[in-house]
Amino acid sequence: MTNPNKESKQPMLTSTVIRLTEPPPSKIKAYKDWFKENLLLALTIVGVVLGAAIGFVARLGDYDDDVVMLVSFPGDILMRMLKMLILPLIISSLIAGLSQLDAKSSGRMGIRALVYYFVTTILAAIVGIIVVLTIHPGDPSIKDDIGSGTEDTKVSTVDAILDIIRNMLPENLVQACFQQVQTVYKKAKPLRVQISNATNETDGYGAFYVNNTLVLNFTDEEYRVVRDLVYKDGTNILGLIVFCVAFGILVGQLGEKGKSMVDFFVTLNDIVMRMVNIIIWYSPFGIMCLIIGKLMAIEDLAETAQQLGLYMVTVIVGLLIHGLITLPAIYILMTNKNPVTYFRGMLQAWITALGTASSSAALPITFRCLEENNGIDKRVTRFVLPVGATVNMDGTALYEAVAAIFIAQMNNIELSTGEVITVSMTATLASIGAASIPSAALVTMLLILTSLGLPTNDVSLLVAVDWLLDRLRTSINVVGDAFGAGIVYHLSKSELDKFDAEKAAQTELEMLEQGIHDKERNPEKGNGGVNYVGGEGNSETQI
Repeated sequence: MTNPNKESKQPMLTSTVIRLTEPPPSKIKAYKDWFKENLLLALTIVGVVLGAAIGFVARLGDYDDDVVMLVSFPGDILMRMLKMLILPLIISSLIAGLSQLDAKSSGRMGIRALVYYFVTTILAAIVGIIVVLTIHPGDPSIKDDIGSGTEDTKVSTVDAILDIIRNMLPENLVQACFQQVQTVYKKAKPLRVQISNATNETDGYGAFYVNNTLVLNFTDEEYRVVRDLVYKDGTNILGLIVFCVAFGILVGQLGEKGKSMVDFFVTLNDIVMRMVNIIIWYSPFGIMCLIIGKLMAIEDLAETAQQLGLYMVTVIVGLLIHGLITLPAIYILMTNKNPVTYFRGMLQAWITALGTASSSAALPITFRCLEENNGIDKRVTRFVLPVGATVNMDGTALYEAVAAIFIAQMNNIELSTGEVITVSMTATLASIGAASIPSAALVTMLLILTSLGLPTNDVSLLVAVDWLLDRLRTSINVVGDAFGAGIVYHLSKSELDKFDAEKAAQTELEMLEQGIHDKERNPEKGNGGVNYVGGEGNSETQI
């Protein structure tokens, strides 16, 4: 028996554990780590800043158009590479995304996206109207200084709506890849009537006979203006989207029969996104060259800023209000999440839109930012972003509302309340019809001016500052698309998770049924084709 007193007299060994905590990282190391993680973003920001600085300095020297062309050439190459990927990216992303959803989920997602697009576009137009009526940048003296415009174009609201519907349903898909239909107006040819037994004399009413044919002479005012449908260059994105949406939903309903087709478009989408990851590293240099070239191409920057400076300030203030207040407020209201954190993840796409002035060219970068940085489900981005790049034009609607009222103020025309409401509604419609290409808003703005009876030739006066405002409104368009994808994903997340769970359960059930079927067909294998090999305490499952 052990003596307890003896044990108590034995010396006790004690140990002291000293935990060494790692010192907090220095600010320099933190900056280095951030720069490594966000190298591409940092290079793009540096490219924008350097482009602006070099562009302003280059204006001090003497150069010709050839120099501007050579300086802009690397930027032109960037635009070409990005636009090269637009068509395969939109087709593959829409079909791959919708084919992996059921019709009910895709329908709800589409309704949410379209409601968001319509609400934000209307709000953008209202913000633009409030800002332009408050600041009142238009002054008749501006027109006395810079003169009248030179372009006078006839545009009809009915024709614009019908053109949108025609482009939604293209008669030739191959042609839709590079052309879209548009209604134009042209003068009718002089009327020729065949007259029998007529002499080659005039009839005293401005008509004469030539070889028994009565030829009616018309002055320029007497020509009839008739409608005509023509095809203009530019991808019919709207028509391709409608076809791909229908194609993707129907392929997804085919099940196993359409699996090979779905796999093809999923693989195509992955390949295109890998190409985007390669091209994106060239974008900082390309964006820098684009900005330098645009600044060098302006003839008289100081005079332009003096004449249209207040108009530019009005548009910029409106875009800032919509981008920094309206869109984040909607995002907070719908998701209860921090919009600053979300915007930080899509900063690369915003800067790319700022440099390229094309929401379609920025689309590949937007895909990458939302999926990799913000964790948005690919099925959402593949559906919402291509549609948004075509339909959701918040910045364009705001710009068109401001420009239309500015032209009215410049012509000393007071707009009634009903006409202001017409501006907001027509600006929304015109922005939807605007192709996602540079300076398309100048074309669609004719629709608003025509509906108000304002002179359409004054649109050409705004071309001098459109190079800058086009970039700013395009960047707001991309921000609106990105926030929309985040909101739609938040609202659809539970449905997507439920769909994934049901699909996984269905797949497991099919595998179980297949195993039972194999067991009935080959009973000698036993255990449903599952053998356990090994000795005691060791087993290996072979299927």
